[in-house]
Amino acid sequence: MSTKVDALTPDQVLDLPAMPAVRQAFAAMNISEGTGYGLIRQDQFPIEVIEFGRAKRVRKTELLAFLGLSQSAAVEVQSAAATSDGAPGVQPKAPSEQTTPTRASK
Repeated sequence: MSTKVDALTPDQVLDLPAMPAVRQAFAAMNISEGTGYGLIRQDQFPIEVIEFGRAKRVRKTELLAFLGLSQSAAVEVQSAAATSDGAPGVQPKAPSEQTTPTRASK
């Protein structure tokens, strides 16, 4: 029997600890516990599972990479939102522009 797991938002995934439990990874991936544990048993889970006794955990960095989320990009967005509160035309939590450094001409 599969247990329904409430999916996590990207912000909730970013707030996970460095070594979240596999159940938290299942929620981040929006899969049921039955599916997740089945994939682990079949050695098909897309992220390395680390066992500490009976506890099963994953690395947050691997989970973020699998989901296509970037910890550093999220920090930039949060800091931009914090510094632009009240600025006209700036939406909170909007992605910040990144400039590419150019070489000075001779």
